[in-house]
Amino acid sequence: MRKLAAVLALLAVLGVATAQTQVRWFVGLGAGSDEPTIAAQQAVVDAFNASQNDIRLVLEVVENELAYDILATQIAAGNAPDIVGPVGIRGRSDFPGAWLDLSDLIAATNYDLSDFDPALVDFYKIEGQGQIGLPFGVFPSYITYNKDLFDEAGLAYLPSRYGEPYITADGEELPWNLDTLRDLAMFLTVDANGNDATMAEFDVNRVVQWGFMVFWSDMRGYLTLFGAGNFVDADGDAVIPEHWAEGAQWIHDAMWQDYFWPNGPYEASDLLQWSPFMTGNLAMAQTHLWYFSCCMFDLADEWAFAPMPAAPDGTTTAKLHADTFSITAASRNHEAAFEVLTYLLSPEIAQRLNTIYGGMPARLSLQDAFLEGFFAEFFPERDIDFTVVADGLLYPDNPNHEEGMPANREAQALYNAFWQRFANTADFDVAGELAMLQAELQILFDSAR
Repeated sequence: MRKLAAVLALLAVLGVATAQTQVRWFVGLGAGSDEPTIAAQQAVVDAFNASQNDIRLVLEVVENELAYDILATQIAAGNAPDIVGPVGIRGRSDFPGAWLDLSDLIAATNYDLSDFDPALVDFYKIEGQGQIGLPFGVFPSYITYNKDLFDEAGLAYLPSRYGEPYITADGEELPWNLDTLRDLAMFLTVDANGNDATMAEFDVNRVVQWGFMVFWSDMRGYLTLFGAGNFVDADGDAVIPEHWAEGAQWIHDAMWQDYFWPNGPYEASDLLQWSPFMTGNLAMAQTHLWYFSCCMFDLADEWAFAPMPAAPDGTTTAKLHADTFSITAASRNHEAAFEVLTYLLSPEIAQRLNTIYGGMPARLSLQDAFLEGFFAEFFPERDIDFTVVADGLLYPDNPNHEEGMPANREAQALYNAFWQRFANTADFDVAGELAMLQAELQILFDSAR
């Protein structure tokens, strides 16, 4: 009797298992592959599996260095996972056409999008691909500035809200734009003798403090100071947007003529290693939220946040890093995968997962509590006004600076090599070299058609 009972119990278990739809969750293109996060993700999987009997969620974690090749192989072999994530813009851009358009599933289930900023929902609407994801974890950008360096220079602090002007120490109101930022950055760039970059005595060969830079990005990220864009147009041809061409000249002048943006040799110097803003030798920088959980702990100076300045055409752009979960187009279980996806994006689980990955929840209802807890955890002794952090989500770069291009990886290598020459060459012909870059990108894009 005991044997029979055991067999019946086993058959019952097997019966449930075989009736379930299996959904595979692939982790590795972004966060989540490091050892401390795996058990916490498995706990989310276990909780989902215990909550219902129709779907069996299976976690597949691969090393980040191997994830691209493994996922590409699985897709090519007809063995694609159902859900991939968390994955950033660059990671999912390496697989154009691989993601399911969620529009029909969102409509069919009447999925509630009211807790997401509409601009962030639209952020995942990709031309020719559709709604390939929904907002999950975001890493907004903004200006971080060193208040002690402003005090030393006798300068008023930066505005603390989007739409506010810069008010000088004399009470003059100036528009908060790149012209005003450049003027301040010149005053905040200092040589070893204490001369700033506005003075005739300034020694360009002995700079010890810089006014502004964007760091730990790439060429497209730097150029978002002047607005969103990409190197490919709607027809798939290579293009250098006019506002980006003007922006590239502005940045090169900032490096090699005005000297307030560290050029290549200076950026590689001990004065700015390994974390430029944390050295205390940089007055202003564009940073993302992730920078504060990794690279700001040793700076004793007082610092604060400010909004991104407006570009010459009056637009304001705060480039965005963001993670999502996407369903593969090749998945055989779209409806079941969408049910899992909505579970991962639910308030309680999204909060848990963002804590695991270190991101800010895209859900509006979770953001204030997250930011308060985030800065209280990492900087408990500081009184931080973080309003502009979340407000920057209203000004995302769309198209994003990490968005895909034909021959995406080869194109990135090409413009990265361009930027190395750009940052390390004083007499670099910006306009001529940009024309050559466009021609080289066109060859790449043609080869990928």
